[in-house]
Amino acid sequence: MTSLPANPGATKLGLVIDLDICVGCHACAVNCKEWNTGGHSAPLTDTDPYGSDPTGVWFNRIHTFEVVNDEGDSRTVHFPKSCLHCEDAPCVTVCPTGASYKREEDGIVLVNAEACIGCKLCSWACPYGAREYDEDAGVMKKCTLCVDKIYNENLPERSRVPACVSTCPAGARHFGDLGDPTSEVSLLVAAREGYALMPEQGCAPVNRYLPPRPKAADQSETQAAPLSPVETGEDSAGLLARWVDRLLTR
Repeated sequence: MTSLPANPGATKLGLVIDLDICVGCHACAVNCKEWNTGGHSAPLTDTDPYGSDPTGVWFNRIHTFEVVNDEGDSRTVHFPKSCLHCEDAPCVTVCPTGASYKREEDGIVLVNAEACIGCKLCSWACPYGAREYDEDAGVMKKCTLCVDKIYNENLPERSRVPACVSTCPAGARHFGDLGDPTSEVSLLVAAREGYALMPEQGCAPVNRYLPPRPKAADQSETQAAPLSPVETGEDSAGLLARWVDRLLTR
């Protein structure tokens, strides 16, 4: 089995996604596919994309829910999800060949396709469903945080962000060092009480989600009832239910 870095660095690169303004346009998924089909984990294959049973490799997927409250009011909630580059990544420790690994210098979790045997153990171990099996290549693939883009010195510095971040028309996606409490993304998470997805799984995901903003009239209630699952002790399902309830009463 593979082990996690013995001496991980302080840098933890990751994404912050604002659920308050995500419109579910799928631009992040499409641009991710476009960049990465010629990038680090290329190609991202498709099988029968216009047929009755399409399948393929997508690093970024957007889950959309239609939620109705007791009064019959409905709200559409868009929830983007990709690899969360966990600090205690079970996909890494379960890998029998060392193909899945976590980088010491920035915390990014990657797959070495040359060592991968396509056993799918990593996909079974990941509680977030973030692993993709490439049927053509017979190997596992996943979000790389566009590692070949964020470190590309041939690009302008402002362009050295993951493809999903640079393409988001609503500005709902942010990228940076979540290991630095003074970074822009860390300050944003602190200001908006951002949370980790399914913390009860014990994987310590790096990515964070920002909850919907409540109405101005609800500010006192918000302060009295923190949204952080760590503070409230509730699981992610309960937290999302409370968010949706506030969304429907906005």
